[in-house]
Amino acid sequence: METSSLAAVGFLDSKGMAGYHYSNREKWSAWPSTVAIRENMEKDSVTTTINGVKLSLIKGDITQQDTDAIVNAANPGLMGGGGVDGAIHRAGGPAILEECKQIVASQGRLPTGKAVMTTGGNLKARHVIHTVGPVWHGENRKEAELLASAYEESLKLAAANHLNSISFPSISTGAYGYPVDAAAEVALEAVISFLRKEVIAIREVDFVLFDSATFRAYSSALEEMLG
Repeated sequence: METSSLAAVGFLDSKGMAGYHYSNREKWSAWPSTVAIRENMEKDSVTTTINGVKLSLIKGDITQQDTDAIVNAANPGLMGGGGVDGAIHRAGGPAILEECKQIVASQGRLPTGKAVMTTGGNLKARHVIHTVGPVWHGENRKEAELLASAYEESLKLAAANHLNSISFPSISTGAYGYPVDAAAEVALEAVISFLRKEVIAIREVDFVLFDSATFRAYSSALEEMLG
C-alpha cells in the first residue's frame, strides 16, 4: 500500500497549544476516507497505515491486547491506582508491581511525560510501558507538550527494545481530567508525527479506548485530520 506524502508543519493555535498542519496531500491511498471512518465507527474500529505502520483505533479492553507491549497510564509512584492503571496491575499480577518498586528504588518517581518498561506478568502482552500523563490545569502548565511526550517516550522505548507492536490507552483523560477531544488530537498528532519521521521496528500501533464516547472522540479527531 502506498504511504501518504503528508508533511507535518508545527504551529501554535490561539491558545498556544502545539500541533501540526498536514500539507502535500496528493497521495491519500494510505488513509481511509472520511466515509470509511464513519462506517467503521459503527463497528468500533478504524484502521489506517502511516509510513508502513498499521494504526488502529479500537473500542475495547487494553488488558486483553496481545501486542508486544501495552502502555499504562501510570502515576509517578508506579504503585498502581484506579482506572487503566489499576486494571493493568490486577490483570498482570504482582510481578509488574515488583519491577515498578525496583525502578522507583533505583531512579525515583517517574516524571510526567517520561516512560519506563516492566514485564507484562500474566498479561497477553510481554511488556508494560508505564508513562505519566499530565494533570489537566486548563492548558496553563504545558499539558499538551507533556501529553505528547508521554506518547513519544513510550514509542521511543518500544523502538529501543525492538518491539513490533504497542497498544495505548487514552492517557490523562480519566482521573487526571484532560478533556477527551483535546487529548485525542494531541495523542494522534504525536503518534502520527513520530511514525512518519522515525524508521523503527514497530509495525502496529493501537489505541484501545474503553468506552464509546472516547472512541468517537478519537475517531472524530482522525477524521478531522484527514479533512
